[in-house]
Amino acid sequence: MATLRQRNGTYFADYRINGRRMRKNLGRSKRIAELALKDIEVKIAKGELGFEKKDESLIRLFEEFRTYSKTNHSPNTQKRYRAIVDHFQRFLSNYPFITKMSQLNPKIFEDFKRFRFEEEAENRTINMELKTLRSIFNLAKNWGYTKENPTDGIRMLKITNHITPRFLSEGEIKKLLDNCDGWLYPIFYTFLNTGMRKSELLNLEWSDMDFDRRKIIIRVKDNWRPKTSEREIPINNGLFDLLKKHKETTKRGSYVFHNKEGIRIAENRLRKRLMALTKRCGFPDVTKLHTLRHTFASHLVMKGVDLPTVKKLMGHSKIETTMIYAHLADAHVDKAVEKLGF
Repeated sequence: MATLRQRNGTYFADYRINGRRMRKNLGRSKRIAELALKDIEVKIAKGELGFEKKDESLIRLFEEFRTYSKTNHSPNTQKRYRAIVDHFQRFLSNYPFITKMSQLNPKIFEDFKRFRFEEEAENRTINMELKTLRSIFNLAKNWGYTKENPTDGIRMLKITNHITPRFLSEGEIKKLLDNCDGWLYPIFYTFLNTGMRKSELLNLEWSDMDFDRRKIIIRVKDNWRPKTSEREIPINNGLFDLLKKHKETTKRGSYVFHNKEGIRIAENRLRKRLMALTKRCGFPDVTKLHTLRHTFASHLVMKGVDLPTVKKLMGHSKIETTMIYAHLADAHVDKAVEKLGF
């Protein structure tokens, strides 16, 4: 509440904002001073004087971000962002007194980094989570929920040089496929011969198959979109024969690969089957379907395919992502000069 005071014939407003005492000269006219005082009181109530800290509860912010994400992000991105917010809220359960954005500070985010590190999250993953949180709080600024981004000044963790991801050797590929049942074999064979992401294969429909041009088309759909851009993947002879036979013998509904009811395969079913299979085959360290994607790219590079071509086939948005396979080309490069015969 503002108070009108007078001193030596001059009126001034006396009020406090966030504990800070403020005084404003309103001139010598009492009538004008009274009007100005009412204007100050209205602005204080609306938070328009510029000294108030705009603030909002974290629960409301994250709820509204989830709503925003449903409109602006693909289903896979929504899932990833939802997981990041869940990690952060799980971390904040250790700080029950933190409920507002204004209560966050750099030390909290340093603690979050340590929290995720102790959960064995990789540095690259932790950095991605921090960047996502930064984006969320930037949205909060745009929405007028806060004047400052609490993640400003937070340092990213150091990323060591790229380590080649795990991929299957030719012997392991043979062993894996030999031990697949009739339902699983065409799925894993397609992964290994196309390098598709899991979501791309799960959402693959017969309308995406161009058998005349021998192409698989990864494209945007009403209920799904690829992680990066649309692309085409050539179908080699072995995969062409397999898919033709698969269509003739097992086609039910629109999906290329489906469950017994002809509908989309459940999200985690293939990973569980892979883990059981690799354990039986003797390489239990292979626990992710993404390893089959790495296997596709790694063997292309080792057989002399150039990195820009591999980038295009994989659907990478940046060549830096493809560079994790670069050193696998060393033997091919060493032999390249032997082709010269001056």
